[in-house]
Amino acid sequence: MMSKRNIAILTILLALIIDQVSKIYVKTHFYYGETVDVFSWFKLQFVENNGMAWGFEFGGKAGKLFLTLFRVVAVFGILYWLRNTIKRNAHTAVVIAIALVFSGAIGNIIDSVFYGVIFDAPAHGTATLFAENPYGELLYGRVVDMLYFPIYEGESFTFFNAIFNGADSFITVGVALLFIFNKQAFPNDKPQKSTEK
Repeated sequence: MMSKRNIAILTILLALIIDQVSKIYVKTHFYYGETVDVFSWFKLQFVENNGMAWGFEFGGKAGKLFLTLFRVVAVFGILYWLRNTIKRNAHTAVVIAIALVFSGAIGNIIDSVFYGVIFDAPAHGTATLFAENPYGELLYGRVVDMLYFPIYEGESFTFFNAIFNGADSFITVGVALLFIFNKQAFPNDKPQKSTEK
């Protein structure tokens, strides 16, 4: 039987591979803004953002740097949490959940830290991996998004118009699992008061 430590490592590696392979494929094969209809309710649409949900930005270049550094610090906190969770032999689902959150955070950090110095940004065409003329600097890369689920599209309203990526999905699934297994994830270690007189 696989140990919980190995389950966590395998989960992180698989999630990172799926996330980065999908991002690199889309970035090197899609024009910016290009959309491919998989189903009427599921599309692949290549967009990028500076790292916040729904493309929100704050503080310009300084804000972007702060966001990237904050994520790096947060990842160490998540790793510490994962390590302690494995040590106390928590439920396997909790270990997988935290590993998914960790891998999702790492996946988006890789974009933010490195993509600016390994990809170019041609005005018309697909990006080149390990380009001679990259589009940015270290710590100032843009996060690649491509998963789009417009479940309902009306004339003036689209239900669920967010475009996200594999890393975001892993974080969402991980958080959902933590809610489902919240008693195992956040055990109450306080001693129970005795009702005997």
